[in-house]
Amino acid sequence: MKTTVAKLAMTTALTGAVMLPAAMASARPLTLSATLKNYRSSPAYLAIYVTDAKGAYQGTLWMAGGRPQFYRHLISWNRATRGNLAEISGITGASVGSGQTLNVKLDVVNALFDAGYVLHIDAAVEGWRESPSDVVVPLTTKGAGKPVHGRHFVRSFKYSF
Repeated sequence: MKTTVAKLAMTTALTGAVMLPAAMASARPLTLSATLKNYRSSPAYLAIYVTDAKGAYQGTLWMAGGRPQFYRHLISWNRATRGNLAEISGITGASVGSGQTLNVKLDVVNALFDAGYVLHIDAAVEGWRESPSDVVVPLTTKGAGKPVHGRHFVRSFKYSF
């Protein structure tokens, strides 16, 4: 899905690592799965991103939806990044249709788990109310594999190693 360069850049960006080889050595494969509700409309745009324990934006893991003019509707993500498209360079895919499941596999550094980091999913669908932080889940090793419900568009979400 992503190039090796994009994976390395995300690994470095999310941990603030100073040395790239050290960051690569401590990364683990992670699968993100988000199943949308049946809402009978256009496909959804999703921004999957991480904040620290204080709520400060740390980086974007994935962007579903390919038309940048709609990213402003991913309200919390857009506010956190100031709409900076460099945040999603090389980590975008197609929008996700009603009732469909998005599965993304990527490498994430171990330091994000059990350290207060939180994963967010913003969702937006044309003609519907935006859903900032539709999913908010702490990144913990115990939480891996356990589905959580979203607030509006996301029926269920889970991450697994």
